[in-house]
Amino acid sequence: MIKKLLFASICACLGYISSASAQQTLKLDSLPKIHNNIFINTDTVAVPAVSENPLTMGQNFIYKLRLDSIAKAVPLPYNEYVQQYIDIYSKRKDMFGKMIGLSSYYFPIFDKALKDYNIPQEIKYLTIVESQMNPHAISRVGATGIWQFMFGTGKAYGLKMDNFVDERKDPIQASYAAAAYFRDAFEELGDWLLAIAAYNCGKGNVKRAIDKAGSRDFWVIRQFLPKETRNYVPAFIAAVYVMNYSGKHQITAQASNMFLKTDTVQTTRFVSLATLAKALNIEEEAMMALNPSYKKKIVNGTDDEPKRIIMPKLRDIDYAGIYDVLNNQEVDVSMKVIEASTDDVRDLRKKKVKTIAASSVVYHKVTAGQNLNAVADKYGVEVQDLRVWNGLKSKTLVPGQKLKIYAKNRTPLKAPSSFLSYKVKTGDTLSDIAEKFDGATVQSIRRDNRLSKAGLQVGMILKINKG
Repeated sequence: MIKKLLFASICACLGYISSASAQQTLKLDSLPKIHNNIFINTDTVAVPAVSENPLTMGQNFIYKLRLDSIAKAVPLPYNEYVQQYIDIYSKRKDMFGKMIGLSSYYFPIFDKALKDYNIPQEIKYLTIVESQMNPHAISRVGATGIWQFMFGTGKAYGLKMDNFVDERKDPIQASYAAAAYFRDAFEELGDWLLAIAAYNCGKGNVKRAIDKAGSRDFWVIRQFLPKETRNYVPAFIAAVYVMNYSGKHQITAQASNMFLKTDTVQTTRFVSLATLAKALNIEEEAMMALNPSYKKKIVNGTDDEPKRIIMPKLRDIDYAGIYDVLNNQEVDVSMKVIEASTDDVRDLRKKKVKTIAASSVVYHKVTAGQNLNAVADKYGVEVQDLRVWNGLKSKTLVPGQKLKIYAKNRTPLKAPSSFLSYKVKTGDTLSDIAEKFDGATVQSIRRDNRLSKAGLQVGMILKINKG
């Protein structure tokens, strides 16, 4: 009996030494130095690349146990791919210190939206991989906001983009749109890691990878996914780990400059955020940080569509000044709302200016102080169109510069038709179909066709409301 106990003790000691040795090995930075700069410019969608054939690592049970302790609905497996991203992210002490500070403001917003759609709370950590919780983040291809919505997908999930507002930058609206997307993705794919992969590359790509691999396990189908998506899920798991175990990696929370205590009002008038900031005696930038979706720093509320304003917690002395701004101040701005056109760079590359009669072209001479927004408003066109027509690489204009402007084609109004028909093809998803039709959303298609789930059958005929 004594011999057996002695043998077990020796084995336990050897196991501890082996584990400690493995842990020491994992601390070495085996990745090329070029991967140290994981976020480049404003392209926050791109996930840092790592070796496709990482060195074989012994299971590090400390990391595994920590991930197991976090995992709830979303599985957080530990493997060599996840370890590589833990190595990368745990060295970004300044970045993750800022993330912890910002999470005090943003995570309650994300949590509420996810909870309302019955989505696992762990999904909120994707905003770190996507945008570093920056509402103004824009990727190489035009994905925008904290949740990095593309124009078409955002529109399909009910986000508004016009000359006054881009709701992809609204943390509240965009969080509800993201939650709706994850609901649909999980219903279609039946697995949270696959739903997360779909958020990066689209449900169609994930379905094709499933068919090629003959499996619904992310780690099995991984080789058939786009390169960025292969790394996207391990990066997500690593971000969850580092945010929950930051103290183990000497990461210190940094104070956020966001107001943590706020009040919210709805307005049916046009309100200047700069004037409101002055009445509250706070910096204009602080007011814009709370309301990042308003392009012109103007809240364009109307009786039909009241708009939300978030401001620091009000004190008694603030009420008179705030009341005056909300109810009596007039804003000198055109109230015409112009729906935005796509800012998807992939679509813009394909877009060609159609040949238009010379009489339909006008030239505008830029005056001092004019910007693209002012010119676009004057002629009732979109800023993005001005940039395409004139080959502009930036929004900066020079007095005296001439801009080419194409008059919009006017076509006779046709008798209204309630619905169009669409035949479902292989690989189609509701969000893909909604993007094909102006005014259609995932919700409207589900409602009009009485779809209880997002699942579609090839050959099914859908009614699409033209709006």
